[in-house]
Amino acid sequence: MSWSIAKRGMLALTVLGMSVPVTRAADALGGESGPVPTAVPSVTTDESIIPVSGPSDDVSTLPAVIEASQHFAKIARLVTPSLVHIQSHRTGRGGGTIEETGSGVLMRSEELGVVYAVTNQHVINGAELDDIEIKLFDGRVIRPSEKLEDIDTDVAVLKLKDDRLQTARWGDSNSLDIGHMVLAMGSPFGLSKSITFGIISAKGRRSLNLGSTRNVLNQDFLQTDAAINPGNSGGPLIDMYGRIVGINTAIASSSGGNEGIGFSIPSNLVYNVVNQLLAHGYVQRAYLGVMLDKDFNDEKAHQYNLERQRGARVVKVLPQSPAADAGLQVDDLILSFDGRDIEDESHLIHLVSLTELNRTVRVVIIRGGRRETIMVRLTDRTKLGTQSALPQDLRMAPTDGPIENVGLTVHEVDRELGPLLGLSETTRGVVVMSLPGGKSQNDSLQLYDVITEVSRQPIGSVEEFSAIVSAHKGNGPLLLRVRRHEHGQSIDQLLLWRQ
Repeated sequence: MSWSIAKRGMLALTVLGMSVPVTRAADALGGESGPVPTAVPSVTTDESIIPVSGPSDDVSTLPAVIEASQHFAKIARLVTPSLVHIQSHRTGRGGGTIEETGSGVLMRSEELGVVYAVTNQHVINGAELDDIEIKLFDGRVIRPSEKLEDIDTDVAVLKLKDDRLQTARWGDSNSLDIGHMVLAMGSPFGLSKSITFGIISAKGRRSLNLGSTRNVLNQDFLQTDAAINPGNSGGPLIDMYGRIVGINTAIASSSGGNEGIGFSIPSNLVYNVVNQLLAHGYVQRAYLGVMLDKDFNDEKAHQYNLERQRGARVVKVLPQSPAADAGLQVDDLILSFDGRDIEDESHLIHLVSLTELNRTVRVVIIRGGRRETIMVRLTDRTKLGTQSALPQDLRMAPTDGPIENVGLTVHEVDRELGPLLGLSETTRGVVVMSLPGGKSQNDSLQLYDVITEVSRQPIGSVEEFSAIVSAHKGNGPLLLRVRRHEHGQSIDQLLLWRQ
């Protein structure tokens, strides 16, 4: 079984839903109901079969299934004009062109007076504005005036200049329950304006390996059995009020197509990300400053007198971090964060990263067999480079002389260090832990830069880095490929490093 994200020929999708009481379609969405179909004569008098007859003037006599069908049609008419088909092109590593196909939905920010399309980041990843086509409901093709991306949630915003567009409305994904009905919309296999029906199968799906080269930090997926297939990525999940309650993003599949397990990003998370992208250009993420036990299980939970595994166990507190300032300690078990019970370590990471910056939250812990409450004031994750946020025992100087002589200290990006830097599991390289004289220039190495290549040679360890530097023997500057975290995004750039 694989978790597939949207790619050319294999797009990731998902759906969610919220149900409403069975009412007339016109009442549920507001306004008049659609056209009434012409009467179909009964074809049988067998009382064991429900006769097919024309609608009565008294709509209260309609079978519930017909009434529900009319309601679904009303939702489709209401939302479909805001659905868009997206195609993007980018240059591949081998020089060829890679085409991505996905979906999106038109939304409007009344506060900023902006109309935009929401989609998945992987649908437009690496594409220039001129290489992104947005096909509207009426057949027009437009291009965005600006794109804003957040790889940690796989959400992207495409700003549009055309204001003559019909937009959809946001719904409340927190009000969804398992079993609520939903509609998934998008362009599966390029078939635009397609609609499928299902229910919410589960909520709070986390720790999914989406098969991407990037980790999705904020995972809190809705699971649905509504049919989604390659091409649905970025399309909306609709509740029974015609509101957006999710953005489809992935499927669990052994064949590459729909097998009844899809995942959608909850609308409340998307709404938060979109607003921050529109306001700041990036997403501000809070930072706690702890390392958590990824192997916390029922056996360890029993040591805290818990009946089952829950919460997040602290295995390291980073110095000069919000956690250290609040007095969190190793072996503390975090049970509750800001009034929400913690299910596991990934749940805590998700909640912390989306908390408002500089906000003080209540944290309930178990320490020494007793429950305690502490208050923690969260700071910005992007400030890591200006404080001693990494544990001191990771500040390992390399043993090779030439690197020590230039005053540079690096450390291999490993399983412990990578997540602290917001890196994916596939990232290889060395991170800059200290600089000559403790200073950096804008056009040179900076603290927490991740060096991935030296003289066009990929590196994955301190030894590989040291060997190339030693062989160079200081003959002019070295060309470095560096990954740097700026404004909430990871950016690759080339630097000339003079020892």
